[in-house]
Amino acid sequence: MARILLTGASGQVGGELLTTLASLGEIIAPNRSEMDLADVDAVRRTIREVAPRWIVNPGAYTAVDRAESESELAYAVNEHAVRTMGEEAQKIGAGVIHFSTDYVFDGTGITPYNEDDPTGPVSVYGASKLAGEKALAVTGAAHMIFRTSWVYGTTGKNFVRTILKLAREKDKLRIVADQYGAPTWSRDLARMIRHVLDIVEAETAGRTPGEAMASYSGVYHAPGAGETTWYGFAAEAVRLSQQREPGTKFAELEPIPSTEFPTPAKRPTNSRMNAAKLSNHFHWHMMNWKTSLAEVIQSL
Repeated sequence: MARILLTGASGQVGGELLTTLASLGEIIAPNRSEMDLADVDAVRRTIREVAPRWIVNPGAYTAVDRAESESELAYAVNEHAVRTMGEEAQKIGAGVIHFSTDYVFDGTGITPYNEDDPTGPVSVYGASKLAGEKALAVTGAAHMIFRTSWVYGTTGKNFVRTILKLAREKDKLRIVADQYGAPTWSRDLARMIRHVLDIVEAETAGRTPGEAMASYSGVYHAPGAGETTWYGFAAEAVRLSQQREPGTKFAELEPIPSTEFPTPAKRPTNSRMNAAKLSNHFHWHMMNWKTSLAEVIQSL
């Protein structure tokens, strides 16, 4: 049984991973008081004490707007902690599974980004996540980085839960309609990671991930399939909820341009990402966002 160090277990993706990976091995999931990701000494000490076979890191600083004024903290969690994980993993032959974001791109154009396309983050959050990717890569640790987008689920603070709450309270909601991307269900991400680990473990034949992962290390895109806008995402969530609750009055949704909803951090206009590499390497297809959204709405 593998020993797995899991960060961010109280978050959307981490919570799903806690359940999904449970049968793969012993899960060590320290909370913030036990291992604060902003404290590299705590990260290093925990890894040395746990001596994991895998480090799975969905934990991150994700307050996109607040990062503009808390850049030091964003980089501490999103870059320095990740570098430390890589350094310690490399010493013991552990593998690192790390999550990143569409925000590493500048969001220009209309075509989906490939893994090797030029990056160019337009926010502190995006820059800190890109720095973490690069920091992990240079440690020499066996690693896989999964970039995803617009993550949501049945728990935690996310777009769907927020929109449905507001739609029950207000008569009208104005939603940005000129940013394009793919909503991604946190449970689908967790299932994908389990699938990937099963494949890699089957091929390591008793070796450490560090000895056997040369053909897998690198960056993969893992967004939900299909594409929409924030307005389209909200409209589908409200439509499905209205079907379930025909007697409930939901707000009218109005599409607006990003210029009418200014935020401290700039968002990418184009968050589309090509997931062909994930499919080719691991024969995994992420769920279409409409299919996963329907399942989530049924569970709320």
